[in-house]
Amino acid sequence: MEPKETLFDFVQQQSGKLLEQTLTHTGLTFISVLLAVAIGVPAGILITRRKKLSGLVLGFAGVMQTIPSIALLGFMIPLLGIGPKPAIVALFLYALLPIIRNTFTGISGVDPSITEAATGMGLSKRQLLYKVQLPLALPVIMAGIRTATVINVGVATLAAYIAAGGLGEFIFGGIALNNTNMMLAGAIPAALLAILFDWLLSLLQHINVRKARKTVYILPVIFLALSSFYLVPDTYNSKMLAGFTPEFMGRKDGYLGLKSVYGLRIRTLVISDMIMYKAAWEKKLDVISGSSTDGRVKAFDLVVLEDDKHIFPPYYAAPIVKNETLQKYPELEPALNLLSGTINDSIMTDLNYRVDYLKQNPEKVAKDFLVAHQLWKPAGTGTKGSIRIGSKIFGDGYILANMYKMLIEGYTDLSAVTKTGLGGTKIVFDALTNDQIDMYPEYTGTGLLVILQTPQQVTDSIISDSKKVYDYVSAGFQKQYGIKWLKPIGFNNTYALMMRRTAAAELHISSISAFTHYVNQQ
Repeated sequence: MEPKETLFDFVQQQSGKLLEQTLTHTGLTFISVLLAVAIGVPAGILITRRKKLSGLVLGFAGVMQTIPSIALLGFMIPLLGIGPKPAIVALFLYALLPIIRNTFTGISGVDPSITEAATGMGLSKRQLLYKVQLPLALPVIMAGIRTATVINVGVATLAAYIAAGGLGEFIFGGIALNNTNMMLAGAIPAALLAILFDWLLSLLQHINVRKARKTVYILPVIFLALSSFYLVPDTYNSKMLAGFTPEFMGRKDGYLGLKSVYGLRIRTLVISDMIMYKAAWEKKLDVISGSSTDGRVKAFDLVVLEDDKHIFPPYYAAPIVKNETLQKYPELEPALNLLSGTINDSIMTDLNYRVDYLKQNPEKVAKDFLVAHQLWKPAGTGTKGSIRIGSKIFGDGYILANMYKMLIEGYTDLSAVTKTGLGGTKIVFDALTNDQIDMYPEYTGTGLLVILQTPQQVTDSIISDSKKVYDYVSAGFQKQYGIKWLKPIGFNNTYALMMRRTAAAELHISSISAFTHYVNQQ
C-alpha cells in the first residue's frame, strides 16, 4: 500500500503552480485596492467638503459590499466577459466602502483648531489638504486600506470561478476532489497573505506625522509594484484555449489524463461550470470539459468529442444511502428503486435542458417526468419519519433530489426534505458521512476515483466495464463507509471534452486524439 501523500509532499510537487497562483492572487488584490484607493480617497475627500453627498456615496459603497461576492462576479460577466476584468471590477467595488468611509472619518476628525491655524497662516485649501489634513488623517485612512486589502485577499479566491486565476484554483479543486491537501495548499497561503499584508500596512499606519507626507506619495508606488505581480498563465504556445472546472483540472479522468494519455498540451483557464458552456458558445473558449448529459450541450450546440483512448470511466448515477437509514426504514429502498432504469442519456439531457437553459423549476420538471411515467402519487401523511436528501450543485442533482422526495412521500409514510446545491463531491459526501443528510445521487466514476481513490492498476482493469465499476464501488462503500449503492437510474453522465459544433466540423475534429493532434501541431 502506498504511503498517504502529506501536505508537504503536495506543496513540493505543486511548488511552481503554487507560486504562480500566489503571485496572481497578490496582483489581483492590489490592482483592485489600488483602483479603490484612486477612487475612494478622492470620493472621501469630496464628501467632507460636500456633506450632502455623503449619504449617497456611502450608501452606494455600502450596497456594493452587501451583494454576495459570487453574485457580484456573476453580474460582471455579461458586461466584461470572463477572466481578470470582471474579477478586478468586483474586487474594486468591495474595497470602496472602508476606504471612502475612513477617508471621510479621518479628515472630518482633524481638530478644527489646527485647520483654522493653518488657514490663518495663509495655506490654500489644496495646501491644507496635502500638508495638514491628509497626514493627520493617514492612520485612519490606512486602517480603511488595511480592511479593504484583507477583504479582497479573501474574496479574490472566488476569481478562480471566472477564469481569473489565484489561490482559489487549489481551494475549489480540493473541495471538488475531496483532497484536503489541495484545499490547504490554497487556503493557508491565502490566510498568510492576508496576515502579511495587514502587518505591512500596519507599519505604515503608525508612522509619525513628519514621515506621513512621504507615505502619501510612496503608498501608490508600492501598490502599483504589487499589482504588477498579476500573471496570466500562458504555459503553451497553442492558439486554442481550454476552460476546465477546478475538479476536472485535478482529476486522473480529467486534465491529468488528457496530458498523460493523450499528450494534450493546451492553454487552460480554470472556470466555473455555471459559465463555462456559454463561454464556449460565445467563442471565448475553444474547448471545455463538461458532462455528457448536461442540457447546455444541446442549448449551446456543442459536440462531444469521442474519448477514443477511454480515460473517462462510466458515470452511472444511483442513489447512495446510509445503512442505518435503510435498516430503520426498510420501505425506503423499494421507493427509491422505482426510478431505476427509467432515465437514459437523452432523457436526462432533455430534463437538464429544461432546467439549465429554459430555467424551469426543477420541482416542476421532476413532477412532470414522474406523472408522464405514471410514478407520481400524492404525498402521504409523512408521520413515520423524515429523510434528508442532498444533491450537488449540478442541474441533474436538483432534478433527482426532487424526484426522490416525491417518490418517498408518495410511496411511504415518510416525509422528505431536500438540501440541494451542496457544492462538490467532498461537501455532499461529508454531509452524508457526518449524518447531516441521509442520501444523495452519486456517480460510479466519482465513487471510483474521487471517494475510494482506487489504485491505477485496478482502475485500468475495470474502467471499460460499467458493471464491474458499479460492483467495485458498491462493495467499497459498504466496507469503508457503511453506505449502500441502490440500483442505477440508467443514464451515464460521463465527463466529456466538447467544442462548438461548427468549429469541430470546420476543423474535421470528432475525437480527442484528433483534437490533440491539431493543437499540438500549432
